[in-house]
Amino acid sequence: MISRYVFGTMIETEAILQKPEQAQGPLPFLAADEDNMSFTYEMGDSDIVYGLGENVRGINKRGWIYTSMCSDNPHHHEDSHSLYGAHNFFLVDGKEQFGVFIDYPGIITFDVGYTRSSQLKIKASDWNLEVYVITGTDLKDIVKQFRHLIGRSYIAPLWAFGYGQSRWSYMNEEEVREVVRNHREAGIPLDSVYLDIDYMVRYEDFTINEEVFPDFAAFNQEMKEQNIHLVPIIDAGVKLEEGYQVCEEGLEKGYFCKKEDGSPFVAAVWPGKALFPDMLNPKAREWFGNQYKFLLDQGVEGFWNDMNEPAIFYTEDRLNAVMEQLDEFKGKNLDTHEFWRFTGLISGLSNNPEDYKCFYHDINGEKVRHDRVHNLFGYNMTRAAGEAFERLEPEKRILMFSRSSYTGMHRYGGIWQGDNKSWWSHILMSMKMMPSLNMCGYLYTGADIGGFSCDTTEDLVLRWLAFGIFTPLMRNHSAMGTRRQEAYRFEKLDGFRHIITMRYRLLPYLYSEYMKAALRDEMMFRPLAFDYPEDKFAAKVEDQLLVGDGIMIAPVYTQNADGRYVYLPEQMKLVRFREDGSMEEEILEAGHHYVEIPLTDVVFFLRPDHLIPMSRGGRCVEDVDFEHPETIAFVKTEAFYEYYHDGGYEKDYENPEHITWIRMDQSGRIR
Repeated sequence: MISRYVFGTMIETEAILQKPEQAQGPLPFLAADEDNMSFTYEMGDSDIVYGLGENVRGINKRGWIYTSMCSDNPHHHEDSHSLYGAHNFFLVDGKEQFGVFIDYPGIITFDVGYTRSSQLKIKASDWNLEVYVITGTDLKDIVKQFRHLIGRSYIAPLWAFGYGQSRWSYMNEEEVREVVRNHREAGIPLDSVYLDIDYMVRYEDFTINEEVFPDFAAFNQEMKEQNIHLVPIIDAGVKLEEGYQVCEEGLEKGYFCKKEDGSPFVAAVWPGKALFPDMLNPKAREWFGNQYKFLLDQGVEGFWNDMNEPAIFYTEDRLNAVMEQLDEFKGKNLDTHEFWRFTGLISGLSNNPEDYKCFYHDINGEKVRHDRVHNLFGYNMTRAAGEAFERLEPEKRILMFSRSSYTGMHRYGGIWQGDNKSWWSHILMSMKMMPSLNMCGYLYTGADIGGFSCDTTEDLVLRWLAFGIFTPLMRNHSAMGTRRQEAYRFEKLDGFRHIITMRYRLLPYLYSEYMKAALRDEMMFRPLAFDYPEDKFAAKVEDQLLVGDGIMIAPVYTQNADGRYVYLPEQMKLVRFREDGSMEEEILEAGHHYVEIPLTDVVFFLRPDHLIPMSRGGRCVEDVDFEHPETIAFVKTEAFYEYYHDGGYEKDYENPEHITWIRMDQSGRIR
């Protein structure tokens, strides 16, 4: 059951597709305090709080403060309060069981037992919001109701479930050819290569530097003939430059955000001085979305949107003010306090909260200050693209994922989990994010495999890949200036080839489970407690996940480990694929086990009376045989599998011909 409560007059987010009637009377579970603009809930000692989408720390969110403020934060440390997304949905499971969604476009904090260990406190920046309280038969049912409320998750083209290689930055055609050639020669599967900001002309959106990509359409076609998709980046900031058509047209039509006096708001990002399209103005959004046509017309079928929190390196006004203040320090003996004041002026230039109060949006003719709707910017940038694709390429699925997001954006694209680091702890962080993102509708997601910043190591990339083969977005991405981490550059080439090939062998199962989760408003990645609610120990396990209906995974995320401890809530079959091509199966009883997992092994666990479809792999998705899947099964009585397979590019998702039932009895016969 879903109840909707209204407080004040909310600025519409369009996160909810069809709103229930407004409920009357007091809120269930939550105590509202209008004077302090907050809600509280008294938690039991054993209560678990799930959700809040993209965030640091655990699957259980107790013990920390989380702030919904889309932030350009490349430092995903445990002391972070915000990352790139704002996902205000959570579940409480304990003495009471319910879900809550706070539909609110501004900054809001969730103190989940940090200030007071027994209290969950939600505090908004103003009292104009809507609260949805959801109850159901169990946690999965509550999530399903919420997901139905916010609409179907984005569905990517089939090729986008292949392995992608990215780096900031592949500078020219020949470097891209080299990356593709080295993967093919090494026998490492590959489906996409990503282009970061240096493919553009001086970081101008919707341009191509013809000095390094002299005929981009022809080059794109050359790559497609090798079953490689080029995926260019698009940034939120439009360079302020005379003669640049996108800039001049946007200024002429008044489509950029403005300061209070009506003059353009100027902030710096990659190109230096830039303007932000008013993504909350429908006309400006349509105009910006139409700009993608420049690249669609050259055969591009995928994009990633970046810097759309929006990120701000500095604003013109703040930079000028800081420059004046810096003069005070000339010739002075800077003591501790003065030195930190000096450095604080510089560090405070980027993403300064005061700058978000200095520009405005046009929302249905009303001038609205940005900080009141901050979390909607990246969502509506990706919405602009998604709506444009429906106009420009209505019959085709286009790959789209974003860095910033708010609930509702999941209908237009996926997300990647931002600028992580080449740290072992960030493998675990990504694992813990997968269920909470699925709860909020983000199914097409994954982390930068190997880590984006810092120098990676061979064993870290191998272990991360062994987890990444299960995530819908599987992309190796790293920053300029860090160690190159393309798979073919390491010593254990056979191991890299084996693990990445396993992704393609698992694709029939992974794609099928993704599609069923998207079409039925379900989670693909789940904590163990969601499927084993009576098992009190399962609720404490945070480093194992259920993937789809039949598989449990327990990745290794510790350096120099030869294996790990695994908890099985019930009897399961351990399935092991070794680098030499052999497969081993072993029945393990419920309980605790130490499982040896050598560096290049792929290990997962099959639930009883489940089977999964697999292929023989391929060098790209196009090579994978989805029509004649092989099966791996753990049959105690009888196993059924509902196999979803479509062409991967069309949009007739509900066609019953896409469903095939596979049945296996105890003798191993398939029917």
